[in-house]
Amino acid sequence: MFNLLSKALKQKEIRVRIYWTLLILFVYRFGAYITVPGVNASALTKLMNQTSLLSILNLFSGGGLSAYSLFALGVSPYVTAQIVIQLLQMDIVPKLVEWSKQGETGRRKTTQITRYLTIVLAFIQSIGITAGLNALGQPIGVTLLKDTSINSYLIIATVMTVGSMLSVWLGEQIQDKGIGNGVSMIIFAGIVAQLIPGLWQIFQQDVLQGPGLNGWISFGVLALALIIIVTGVTWFYGAVRRLPMQYTRSDRNYGDESYLPLRVNVSGVIPVIFASSLITTPQTILQAFVGSWGNKPWYTVASDIFSLQTWEGTLAYGTLIVLFTFFYAFVQVNPEKVSENLQKQGSYIIGVRPGEETKKFLSQLLNRLSGPGSIFLAAVAVVPLLAQNFGFIDANSKIGLGGTSLLIVIGVAVDLMRQIEGLTQKKNYIGLIHSHPFYDEEINKGEV
Repeated sequence: MFNLLSKALKQKEIRVRIYWTLLILFVYRFGAYITVPGVNASALTKLMNQTSLLSILNLFSGGGLSAYSLFALGVSPYVTAQIVIQLLQMDIVPKLVEWSKQGETGRRKTTQITRYLTIVLAFIQSIGITAGLNALGQPIGVTLLKDTSINSYLIIATVMTVGSMLSVWLGEQIQDKGIGNGVSMIIFAGIVAQLIPGLWQIFQQDVLQGPGLNGWISFGVLALALIIIVTGVTWFYGAVRRLPMQYTRSDRNYGDESYLPLRVNVSGVIPVIFASSLITTPQTILQAFVGSWGNKPWYTVASDIFSLQTWEGTLAYGTLIVLFTFFYAFVQVNPEKVSENLQKQGSYIIGVRPGEETKKFLSQLLNRLSGPGSIFLAAVAVVPLLAQNFGFIDANSKIGLGGTSLLIVIGVAVDLMRQIEGLTQKKNYIGLIHSHPFYDEEINKGEV
């Protein structure tokens, strides 16, 4: 990894992309400390232990919620809007289905609609979470809002909505001019910024201020478990199924040199981000009605289902991860399009007929890969939460969300290293073509 980074930093294009990404992330981290006007941010310290919603929202906002900052919502509304639009593209809204088949033009239209939906969701979520937290603090004598008038709510919701859209814009800048997936990088940077102080806090509690040898043993077991999980998740994200290929326009047998790489975890880290976002969005809206409907039976049931502090909500979270893993695998690898592209290139998977048979083969393979992949993702994310819900670990610790954090951090890091490797190899290929004698001859003839 260090060797790859060293090679990448020697290339100007990659170096500029990395510096640009770091600059954007620095701007985001700076914005995460600018508190929204009209809010008593110090009250959040006491409210953090009242609901798991704050912890997971704080996770996805990169720590922006702990200061009730401009970026308190982060990219969460945009992720939710993406889920809604992609679900509607599954033969539900004909116009969206039509756009999904129009290539780049359709993609731009879909992106624009997603942004409009993001504005609506961000505004609703802002009012919901502000009203909910203000109501949550009243029984314990904590006041979040300095002014509870409608104008105050509208100003706070407008500022938070602008902040959320600014987060999305920063993510798009990383996507276009930086390195890595923009939205994922924003979440990644926020988790890493909280992870290091969190580990230091555990070290202080267990070792520096802990009960001597038992504290060292406790910290050692935690560190060993962390290393095992990180190693397993990294291997899982990096595993690739190679499908041997043959080209009809060539008589040569390429053997192991020619293959179609298909990741074992085709969906990457997206199912975890989608499931987290889908769990938190209804909960933020429910928060707005906790004062008027908090004692209703239906409200209690809905709150349990969309809460990671209950076993019902945790199981719902795991189920969503499994479903999104299957769903996003077919978004990432469309068997019909792959089959068509292979036919156009005059290539086929060895042992599989081109056309319809290739499409069926890829669909079955995606289902087989997504089965164990989805269970693995769900297990890593859900087991620490269940352990916390059933009292095996401290209910106020952040270990419960540790599985989700690790999946996102490692998934984004692996994708990031793959992109850097791809850019490095691309540069090498260009250099190889430029040094070829045919290329020099074509330059002399003025054909290049």
